[in-house]
Amino acid sequence: MSIVKLTPFRVGATKESISGIPQGIRMIGAPSYWQQGFKGEGTVVAVLDTGCQTSHPDLRGQIIGGRNFTNDYLGIPSNFQDNHGHGTHVCGTIAGTGDNGGAAGAAPKAKLLVLKVLSGSGEGKTENITAAVKYATRWRGPKGEKVRVISMSLGGPDTNPSLHAAIKSAVQNNIIVVCAAGNDGDGNARTSEYSYPGAYPEVVEVGSVSFQQRISPFSDSNSEIDLVAPGEKILSTYPPSKYAVLSGTSMATPHVSGALALIISKYEKKLKRTLSEPEIYRLLIQNTVSLGYPRTDEGNGMLKLKGGNGGFSI
Repeated sequence: MSIVKLTPFRVGATKESISGIPQGIRMIGAPSYWQQGFKGEGTVVAVLDTGCQTSHPDLRGQIIGGRNFTNDYLGIPSNFQDNHGHGTHVCGTIAGTGDNGGAAGAAPKAKLLVLKVLSGSGEGKTENITAAVKYATRWRGPKGEKVRVISMSLGGPDTNPSLHAAIKSAVQNNIIVVCAAGNDGDGNARTSEYSYPGAYPEVVEVGSVSFQQRISPFSDSNSEIDLVAPGEKILSTYPPSKYAVLSGTSMATPHVSGALALIISKYEKKLKRTLSEPEIYRLLIQNTVSLGYPRTDEGNGMLKLKGGNGGFSI
C-alpha cells in the first residue's frame, strides 16, 4: 500500500470576502465562454481530494453528490466534509458560483461529485483513490447524469497497477482524467520529476505557471506534461465560508478541469452528440498557446480558452 499526498507549495492568507473574478479564471479565458452562454451546464466533475465545505455560499448549490473513502468522521461514507481546506479551494476554482461577490470558478454551472480520498492531514491510501476512481466511473446522478471529468490534485512517487487500471477504465468510459504534475520541480526542464497518477500517459497532466506566464519553479517537468495553467497565488473558496490564496500544481489542475466542463457543454450542444474522450482532449489542446518553453515544462502550452464559435476540428 502506498500513500498519496497533496502538497500545495504555499498557503496564503484567508479573506472574509472578495470582489471580482479571480485572476486565474480571467487568465484562462473562461469569461469568453460565459459570454457565449456556456458555463458548464449539464457537466459533472468528480473531485478526488480532502472533501468540500458543502455549506460554502459559493458551493452549496453545486454539489450533486459525494462519498467519503477515508477513515475521517468514523469512516461514515455520507460525510465528505472538508477538514483540511484544500478540496474546498479546488472545488471553488472548478465551479464556484461567484454569486453575491464571491469567487467564480471556471464553470459556475457545472456540478461537483465530491469524493473525499484524503484525510485532514492531507494524506490518502492509493487503494482508496482507486476505489474512488471506480466509483466515479460507475456513478449515475438522480437524472442519469454521468461523470465527464475526474480532477485529482494529488500525487505520490510510486506507480500503482490497480490505480492505473482504474484510470484506463475511466478513460475508456469517455471520462477525461486531469491530474497535478507535482511540486517537486527543480527549475530545470532537462531533469524529470514524476508524480503519480499525473505521470500516467492516459491522464491530462497539468503544470503550473505564474500570472506573468512563467513556469513555476516548483512545477514538475517531464515528458508527460500536457499543458500548464495558473497555479501561483490562486484565490478561491476556503473553509469556513471564506476565501484563501494557495499555490501549487494542485491549483493549476482545477483550472483545466473547469475549462473542460465548459468545452464539453459548448461543443456537445453545437454538435448535438456526446463527445468521446479523445475528442475532448483534442479540443482542450486546441485551446492552448505556447509560451516558448520546452515541452517537458509546458507540454502543448498554456490553457487559453478561445471565445470564437468557429475554427474547431475534432
